[in-house]
Order: sequence, then C-alpha cells, then structure tokens
Amino acid sequence: MRAAARGRVHDEKEEESAFVSMTDMTVSFLFIVMILLAFFAARAKDDDTVSRRSYDEMVEQRDQAEAQVQSLTAQLADALEQLVRVRDDLRHTEAERDAARTEVARLEVLLATLQKDLDNAQEANLRLTDEVMRLQRILDRLNPKNPLETYLAEAAAARLHILQVLRDRILIDFPDLQVEISAESDALRFQGEGLFKTGSAALPSDKRQIVETIAGRLDDILPCYTLGTQRNWQVACNPSLAVIEAVQIEGHTDSDGDDLSNLTLSTARANATFAAMIASRANLVGHLNTRAQPVLSVAGYGEMRPVALNDSKANKSTNRRIDLRIIMHTPGSSEEIERIRSQLEVP
Repeated sequence: MRAAARGRVHDEKEEESAFVSMTDMTVSFLFIVMILLAFFAARAKDDDTVSRRSYDEMVEQRDQAEAQVQSLTAQLADALEQLVRVRDDLRHTEAERDAARTEVARLEVLLATLQKDLDNAQEANLRLTDEVMRLQRILDRLNPKNPLETYLAEAAAARLHILQVLRDRILIDFPDLQVEISAESDALRFQGEGLFKTGSAALPSDKRQIVETIAGRLDDILPCYTLGTQRNWQVACNPSLAVIEAVQIEGHTDSDGDDLSNLTLSTARANATFAAMIASRANLVGHLNTRAQPVLSVAGYGEMRPVALNDSKANKSTNRRIDLRIIMHTPGSSEEIERIRSQLEVP
C-alpha cells in the first residue's frame, strides 16, 4: 500500500511538472510574440500613419480645390455667355459695316459729282471775273474816278477802323465800361456818369485810370495817322494815306439847369479829361496835323448836341457824356494828296 501510495504521489508530481512546463512555454511564447510586436512596431514607417493636422490640411485643400472648380465653372459659363453676345454684336457690326461701306460708296459718287460741278463753277466764275474786269476797265475809261473822292472815302473807312480798334482795346481793359461808336461813325461815346458824377467836373481816381488807359491806347494808334517827330507811318496800318486833323474831347450835358451852367460844366469836364490824358501821356501833344498843330483838342457843347430826347432819366444819362471825336483831314486837290504822301513817307 505504501508502494501504491508512493506511485500516486509520483504520478501527481509528474503531472504537476508537465503543467508547469506548459505554462512556462505559453508565457515564453507570449513573451516572444510581444518582442516581435515591439520589433515590428519599431520598424513601422511614419508614412504608414497620418496625423490629424495633415488630414485637416488635406481636407482644407480639397475644399479649396472644389471651390476653385466651382468658381472656374461659373467664369466659364460667363465667358460662354459673353462669347454669345459678342458674336451677336459682331453680326450687327458686320451689317452696319456693310451699310457704312454702301453709304461711303454713295458719298464718294456724290463727292465726285459735286467736285465736277465745283470745277465747272470755278471756271465759269473766272470767265465772269475776267468779263467784269474788262467791263470795269471800259467804265473807268468812260468815267474816270475822281482821286479826291476816292481818298475821302478811304479816309472815312480809316477813321471807322481807328474807332473800332480803340473801342475794342479799351473794352479789353474795362469790359463794363459803356462805350460805343457814334451813329455817324466819327466818335467814341462815353456816358458822362461813366466818368463823372452828376453836376461835377472832378474826375474820381478810379475813373482817372480809365482816362489814362484811353490816352495810352490813343498814343499807340496816332503815330501812323499824324505828322510831327513821332510820325511812324506804314503801309500796313494806313494804306490810304489818311491823316487825322483833330482828336476832339467833347463834353456834353442833359437839359437840366440853365444853358450857361451846362456849357461851363461840359467844358470843364472836357478840360479835366484832357488834363488827365496829358498828365499820363505827355507825348499826345506831339502828334500833329498837316498844319503842324497838335491834333488833341477840347470842346464843350453843354446841352446843345443831345443824342436822345431829354424826356427820361435814361435818356438824360445818355446825353451826359464825353465824346472822343476824330476829324480827318480833307485835301482840296489831287496835288495835296501827293503832298500828304510825301509828308508821311519822309523818314
């Protein structure tokens, strides 16, 4: 029995030893597996894994790419729409171009016709001009022109030209000044209250500037139409050989007051204007007429030479005025015209 008991104990020990060995083997196997897992985990590449940040960036880039695709798609649609419109406009433009070409062709034909008509008209005009000149020569032989009458007509035209130039130059400096050429085309007319106060012959300082400007403009013009040491005649400015006899500063009043007072007032205003002009341009007295007299002079007429009825305030204002009258020399014969020429042309 002891032997049997020892046998059972021996068998239990063997079984226990075998169980321990299996457990050790299992643990060893697991340990080996863990080592292998650690080995392969250590050798795993980074490319086999993706970080969250990289993923988010890729998602964002994808979204941007999709947005860009949508934008480009919309732009393509707009471009196609514009292309359709441009093609339509091109068809209209081509039609208009064809119409314009047709119109140009028509106008070219019309132009050629008109040019031909113009050439014919010019030829006819030349023929008529020659005929008129031929007839004029016949008339001149039958009725020769009076050189004296021709000179006087040209002198009157020269006077009007002087007045126009003088007026225009004064208005450049004083645009608001009331100055006009007389109806007879022989004087510049300044309303009296434009220079003087009512009832006064004193020239205010601001009006003196106007008078001084008139003196300067006149001094620039007179040398071509007068004699004396300041004479500067040129064909360009005085082809008709016109000579000024007098430049008369005339004072005028309205009908208010008595005749003598008005005559005195008008003369005083003319004298005040004359004095201001000479003080500004002393050379004015050096412009001489054919009798070697200064052309600048004064006169007072009071109310005796109105240019409007004295029946209203406006008309009276018109009559209260200063006139700058130009009187041209009137030669008595053709021989005197030649003497005037010689006097003007003397160097």
